[in-house]
Amino acid sequence: MKWANFLHFYQPAGQQEEIIEAIVSQSYKPVLESIQKNKRIRLTLNVNGALLELFDKYGHDRLIDILREIGSEKRVEFTSSSKYHAFLPFLGEKEIIRQIELNDAANKFFLGDGYNPQGFFPPEMGYKEELASIIEGLGFKWIILDEIACEGKVGAVDYNKIYKIKGTSLSVFFRERRLSNLIMSAVVRSKETLTESMREDLKSGRYLVTAMDVETFGHHRPGLEKMLFDAFEAPEFELIQISDLPRFYHDFEEVVPVKSTWASSQQDIEKGIQFLSWRDPENIIHKFQWDFIDLVLEEFYKIDLGLPTYDILREKMDKALASDQFWWASAKPWWSLEMIEAGAWDLLDAISSFPGAVKEKIEHARVLYTKIISTAFNWQRTGRIRQIMKEQKSILRIPFKDRTIGRGGAEEGVYHAFMDMIEDLEKKAAKTGEYEKAILWRDAAYKLTNKLDIYDTINAIDLLRVEIPNEQVEETIEKYKSKYRQIRGGQPEQRGN
Repeated sequence: MKWANFLHFYQPAGQQEEIIEAIVSQSYKPVLESIQKNKRIRLTLNVNGALLELFDKYGHDRLIDILREIGSEKRVEFTSSSKYHAFLPFLGEKEIIRQIELNDAANKFFLGDGYNPQGFFPPEMGYKEELASIIEGLGFKWIILDEIACEGKVGAVDYNKIYKIKGTSLSVFFRERRLSNLIMSAVVRSKETLTESMREDLKSGRYLVTAMDVETFGHHRPGLEKMLFDAFEAPEFELIQISDLPRFYHDFEEVVPVKSTWASSQQDIEKGIQFLSWRDPENIIHKFQWDFIDLVLEEFYKIDLGLPTYDILREKMDKALASDQFWWASAKPWWSLEMIEAGAWDLLDAISSFPGAVKEKIEHARVLYTKIISTAFNWQRTGRIRQIMKEQKSILRIPFKDRTIGRGGAEEGVYHAFMDMIEDLEKKAAKTGEYEKAILWRDAAYKLTNKLDIYDTINAIDLLRVEIPNEQVEETIEKYKSKYRQIRGGQPEQRGN
């Protein structure tokens, strides 16, 4: 099995120095130093140009040196992206190309000849059909998307094939959600559990593409960086760069990726709300934000390119297109008044500095700024944010108990099978002194019983499948399902399927 591991480095251009310092010490520095030391490593990295400028600004030249070194040695390959992490599906071609060219210029300046990207990473893996021809036109050979982009559902990708986007020469590589999420959620916390979770993959002969934020390792998940380092050194993992995959896999298939992000669900795509976190049709703040961007862009395009201050104004506009303001205004579940205000201020500051900007347009911009801020404060003050988050949890996740016992019949057996297996694992963990793991199983059982399960309990079920051979899990489930078929046999309307 070939494992292509993609790591994404990004922080907003206006990120506070103390936050950068924390992420550098907890994540970026140890991860990059580990990559530097391990000569067998082959990885694909995305490092936004805006982050490299922050490294330079705050004196983290050592990180730039390491990136330049491992790039020149071809132990890592770099992808291109949008410099300021703009959300590309809602931008026009002109701004998309601008963001990419800015990113490549910055990365080439800092990383030198080692920066020669063949692939492209759209921020948030946000994709629309028009993006393929733009990326191809800029000379890139491939793009990375989430597997949900293949037919709009998880599990449709054949990782023995190389996919081409229909009507282009552009290859598309799909991130596998299962393992990526197992690692990012810290369900897999050691080389041993990682190996176990990849047991079937390792003997399959297929390839695997994982994609994760680097900040996961050490910053968001303290201690998880050790698992990553151990994986880098483990001989059972054949590490490879994404660009190398066509050398080993020769079956090709054409595909038409659907509009999506790496956060999209099948249900989101079916409903046409796959960009929920960045342009929710029910979120009035999102509407104000996009109206604001359209207004400021319209005025910016009227500026004379020969103006002495044009480059300064253009940079303000470039930074103002960052996607963070939309993400933090989604409230599903992400919310930050600070980031919402910062995004709105950048737009207001930009248009206010445009020479010759029409007074009425500037006033309209101030009105939009006020609407964004006042609406955000009102939502938070009145408790609407808490309510939205509560509703989102109920929409996104049906409790395991409702999906099993709630359906009746044989499905009731599924619930009891998992509960008994979790109880057994809790007892075994306690007996061997693995108290942290025992607590995990105890908490998972409590949440499943009381229908409080969200991500962590789902992760516990995934971990259960790691701890217990899959064949045994399936046998146990079938045994319990059979039992409940017998119990419910006289009530056809309650039989499981």
